[in-house]
Amino acid sequence: MAHKLDRLLKPKTVALVGASPKEGSVGRGMITSTGMAGTPSKIYFVNPGYAEIDGQPCYPSLSALPETVDLAVLGIANARLEAALDEVIACGIGAVTIFASGYLENDSAPKLTDRIARKAKAAGVAICGGNCMGFYHLDFGLRICGFPPPDWIRKGNVAFITHSGSAFSALCHTDRRFGFSLAVSAGQELATTVADYLDFALDIPATKVVGLFLETVRDPQGFKASLAKARAKGIPVVALKVGRTAESAALAVSHSGAVAGNHAAYRALFDHYGVIEVANMDELVNALHLFSSERKLAPGGLTTMHDSGGFRELVLDLGIEAGVRFAKIGEATRDKLAARLDFGLEPINPLDAWGTGNDWDGIFEDCLQALVDDPDTALATLCVEARDGYYLSAGYADILRKVAAKTTKPIFYTTNVASNANLDVITRLAHDGVPVLSGVNSMLSVVKKAMAERDRAALGADHIAPAPKGLRSKWAMRLAQGNLSEADALDLLADYGVPVIAHQHASSLDEATAIAARIGYPVVMKTAEPGILHKSDVGGVKLGIKDAAGLEAAYADLKARLGARVLLMPMAGKGTEISFGMTADPQFGPIVMVGAGGILIEMMPDRRFVLPPFGTIEARRQIDQLSLRPLLDGKRGARPADVASLAQAFAAFSAMVADLDGLVSEIDVNPLIVNADGAVAVDALVVSTGG
Repeated sequence: MAHKLDRLLKPKTVALVGASPKEGSVGRGMITSTGMAGTPSKIYFVNPGYAEIDGQPCYPSLSALPETVDLAVLGIANARLEAALDEVIACGIGAVTIFASGYLENDSAPKLTDRIARKAKAAGVAICGGNCMGFYHLDFGLRICGFPPPDWIRKGNVAFITHSGSAFSALCHTDRRFGFSLAVSAGQELATTVADYLDFALDIPATKVVGLFLETVRDPQGFKASLAKARAKGIPVVALKVGRTAESAALAVSHSGAVAGNHAAYRALFDHYGVIEVANMDELVNALHLFSSERKLAPGGLTTMHDSGGFRELVLDLGIEAGVRFAKIGEATRDKLAARLDFGLEPINPLDAWGTGNDWDGIFEDCLQALVDDPDTALATLCVEARDGYYLSAGYADILRKVAAKTTKPIFYTTNVASNANLDVITRLAHDGVPVLSGVNSMLSVVKKAMAERDRAALGADHIAPAPKGLRSKWAMRLAQGNLSEADALDLLADYGVPVIAHQHASSLDEATAIAARIGYPVVMKTAEPGILHKSDVGGVKLGIKDAAGLEAAYADLKARLGARVLLMPMAGKGTEISFGMTADPQFGPIVMVGAGGILIEMMPDRRFVLPPFGTIEARRQIDQLSLRPLLDGKRGARPADVASLAQAFAAFSAMVADLDGLVSEIDVNPLIVNADGAVAVDALVVSTGG
């Protein structure tokens, strides 16, 4: 089936506008790239300054070509871009690649990039770029770039889509371990977005893993659809999102016009679709190598094997600190190891297998095989350095090949430090299907992420209960009038199934006294005057009122300073304070949050962001990832909290947020008290979109 990007990424005919015989020029680079072996497209040269280049005719314009090409590659200066695009459109050419930045000094509004984008979209012209390196569709055989790739670049199962040209070059031009189905330098995405490229890459049969280097997402709905497609196909997506800090986000705007967006929303988005988010280039590269093997993690933990006791200890330290689970090898495995190891070496995981050096290759092979075969081993790695022309490095590689052939579990080579990835010994090993990862710290981080995705899949399908019918229409009129009072906010939560504390309004001392008598002391009194969103900031909360005299004094103070209307509720029981929250992201819609509550909400960066709605399985998974989670298990004699009730409340909260999409801009439930008796919301703030 044809794809809308076929004329861009799979063209039958290509015109190189600005083709040149000058060595070192972009024009020459285009010719060299498209002239590499295996190019399936017919290539035309366009440059009015030459009648022929390299013995091939060179045409003065696109209109002078003998046929209408699918793709025009514009290797020309910014000042000539608009006229060239006008000719592209006039000739009926369907796709363009633009290397230049599109920035003109003293340009008038709308800017050149905006003019190009508008014209291209109106004409239905796909654009790779501007300000890009081009693309390599190696599954097809075409290379479009002004800076020719090395001749060793090869077809493989990795798709890589990046906003950064340097990241494109780093992976495609310097790391010989990789093989690509598709690599795209997307640049400014003037008419074609990452979402489009991702959709195209997922349709390439060779693609088994996708890497993304993102500054922003310009087509949120299309991006979500493509991520859903990847998840449905079982193709892992690894993403490095830059612009995570305010300072970096500002640079993204100046670099490519990208608005980085709220990173909390990106984290929620990635988590929702099972995207493996990485923090740096080392992790991105290692994750792509690991997932390119296609082998699925078995249950259990990591086994590592070493030729150094010191590095074994380092890996164990780093792994425990990072929260990586190491396999607990069984007695049978320990016996196999003990039977082969030199005297004095411990048969444990992580394993140091280097002793006297006698029969080292047989010992390493047998011990690695024993570790891999252990029922608690999910994946295994040999952590050693590598160098070309060294018998140990060659031997280690051969051992990995042999053991990999006898198991379906992931098995890979890890260099102890992030060293040269282009050594022949490890390049050949990677090409033989055994991944080679660089640096144990990065390796451990990637392994932890892989285990998390495995464990998530094992949880099974999450049942998402629909929101109760009729509640959206019930609350829409009230929300249209403005922000909710605290009492209304608690009533809203209760309607959707989130447990809330009992509460009642009073407008006089007599009413307050009667309510307190019914509730039973001690009670809490809060100002309920309209417009006061953060009551504690104005001294509007009175806690632990023990009797009628205390109630009278508290009411007198609040009435004198803030007004007569108050809200009364019983003192909540002791427990762990949790918070729920919601914000409306301009790109991805409503995002919900669970985290530390009470005064800790602003002191501890302990929170999880999630796309709603979801069920109790997902709610529990998110809660289990909080740093404060051990507190819910009961400490120092305290009874364990009812985590199931907390998960049910969070799932109900997510259903409410999804149901009220477009009516609410912000929600803050803080605190929500969780103890052995359940979970109950004590305070809530709801800001309407009209508020």
